[in-house]
Amino acid sequence: MAFSYDEFDLSGVRTYPLASRRSKARSEDFARPVTRGASFKSWFDSLPSILGAADVRRVVEAIVSAKRRDAGIVWGIGAHVIKTGVSPVLIDLMERGCVSALAMNGAGIIHDFEIALSGATSEDVDEALGPGRFGMAEETGTLLNEAIGVARAAGKGLGQGVAEFLARRNPPHAACSLAVAAHRLGIPVTVHVAIGTDIIHMHPAASGADIGETSLRDFRYFTSCVARLTGGVYLNCGSAVILPEVFLKAVALARNQGVSLEGLTTVNIDFMRMYRPQINVVSRPVAGTNGVGISLLGHHEILIPLIAAAVIEAA
Repeated sequence: MAFSYDEFDLSGVRTYPLASRRSKARSEDFARPVTRGASFKSWFDSLPSILGAADVRRVVEAIVSAKRRDAGIVWGIGAHVIKTGVSPVLIDLMERGCVSALAMNGAGIIHDFEIALSGATSEDVDEALGPGRFGMAEETGTLLNEAIGVARAAGKGLGQGVAEFLARRNPPHAACSLAVAAHRLGIPVTVHVAIGTDIIHMHPAASGADIGETSLRDFRYFTSCVARLTGGVYLNCGSAVILPEVFLKAVALARNQGVSLEGLTTVNIDFMRMYRPQINVVSRPVAGTNGVGISLLGHHEILIPLIAAAVIEAA
């Protein structure tokens, strides 16, 4: 049966007073203009209490609260975070007691190692791939694989071994190295490797036995750190696959051993919202608990210094 052209009758539409409605945007939550020469705190406090700005505040509050209660703050750092130049900011947070442990993927330790050695990293892949030069820096491949071999022989993790290796050598740019800072401050640093993903795996000196054993040991170290995060904070910064997967398995092991991880705040910081960080960091670990998952969208080189500065002001 075909319908006819009939206008809908609006004469009986029900309305209600605007003041009785629960609204999500309120003028008291709006941003406030700042005056020229205002302090950082004044500017930060002037941000709207809405959406992303409110989420940044929640992250800052969670970090400050965890630090005050010694509840633990673990940072997961992807390679891009190091390449965007925020290592000095993270090192400052380490020195201020805002980092309980540091986790990296394989590319992260490579960039950190190259920065420490030469003050530069991140080659032009498009330029180097054609001539067969991509990933073939001699010092990176030889020395890092040597450090990993030494770590295995000493029964240590990959991150711990590389940090000690760099600290002993005292390279010219050690002050910019997360690994060196972690060694100096006694902060656990773990590295989580997928075989074949990193340039040092292409070098003749690479040993699957060394890489596998030391990275597996680091997974167990990392799990021990995650198991101490009841009421603490875990931040995944710039790792789309490796660290979210490793974190989820660490959470599973902690829960398997009876650790509730109640009150955990999980945070993902990246310039895109991707499946694994959203599910394995923000959603699943806090589901069914009183924990909170927060996703911040933006550039690492802006958001991490912003959060760090706000933490310093509030701590």
